[in-house]
Amino acid sequence: MSALRQVVLDTETTGLEVSKGHRVIEIGCVELVERRPTGRHFHRYLNPQRDIDAGAAEVTGLTREFLDDKPLFEHIVDEFLDFVTGAELIIHNAAFDVGFLDAELQRVGARVRSLAECTRITDTLALARERFPGKRNTLDALCNRLGIDNTHRTLHGALLDAQLLAEVYLAMTAGQADLGLAAAATETAPGLEVRRTRPTGERPPVRVLRASVEELREHQAMLDRIDRASGGSLWRRLAADPP
Repeated sequence: MSALRQVVLDTETTGLEVSKGHRVIEIGCVELVERRPTGRHFHRYLNPQRDIDAGAAEVTGLTREFLDDKPLFEHIVDEFLDFVTGAELIIHNAAFDVGFLDAELQRVGARVRSLAECTRITDTLALARERFPGKRNTLDALCNRLGIDNTHRTLHGALLDAQLLAEVYLAMTAGQADLGLAAAATETAPGLEVRRTRPTGERPPVRVLRASVEELREHQAMLDRIDRASGGSLWRRLAADPP
């Protein structure tokens, strides 16, 4: 019997709606085998060839200037698929990340048109809602509830969030015995240190752009119009329980 292989995945994007042409700008993956970290990971920044929404830039710290010299998705797609194929993908609010990645796969004519063709997908948000009904189940909220240190998470980053999500998933599905990726890694491979820090690299300094009062009024008016037309805007649903 082959060993259980899981890949915990997170992405960052230029905006919230793939239907509006928003793109993936960062992919982070952490490998687990038999529920133990192997030390292998996949991490890439990507050039989206479009502007990044102000809200996305604020929470990720990523800018178009920083991403302009990064590879296109088509240049890393085979490497990415090789890493995830055959594994169980663990994703928080999976519909969001999978929707974006499937759009990228279809855009470049990859060997699969969707992740579901080559992996099995587990949504940790669904698991959390079953275990903690009626409670806030964002990644930060789950870290706080389960006693996982996320004080170093000052910005959203795909690899850091995948590392934190791995700890959340192990805690939710197996209890306290699996808490602490570093401890688990030491049991699996002595001397291996799993770092829950941002990948090395020249992540640019964060430039925070605050909306004016008038811009906030216009934004709320737009959401009101979307609510009336569609029964509820994606923006407000994500604000209530973000990925």
